[in-house]
Amino acid sequence: MTGFTPQNPHYEDFVRAALKRQGFMALIGAELRAVEPGRVVLGVAYRDELNQQNGFLHGGVVGTLCDNAAAAAAGTLVAAGSGILTIEYKVNFLGPALGDRLEAHGEVVRLGRSITVSRAEAFAV
Repeated sequence: MTGFTPQNPHYEDFVRAALKRQGFMALIGAELRAVEPGRVVLGVAYRDELNQQNGFLHGGVVGTLCDNAAAAAAGTLVAAGSGILTIEYKVNFLGPALGDRLEAHGEVVRLGRSITVSRAEAFAV
């Protein structure tokens, strides 16, 4: 548990609907694996169509999953009727993504009035 109190009691429905509206998430086969106030876990199964030339999961997929996990974590804390939009993100690749699936764990670091800072870490499983 993150210790945050959601402003929208239906935060999970909000996150699910926001992710469902993103065609690219469907294209890569991403799925919501866990959601709680201030924290979201997304996953994608490894498949050849998502890899780069060396057989590792493409960095664009890793970045996308991290971006969405961090944004969705922020989305669990916004008021009903609000929206979420990433304004900046940075990725550090510490090793190749190779495994059965990739998980991105997003969590809110600082909740603000108009800007919320989140982070995400991705793990090949």
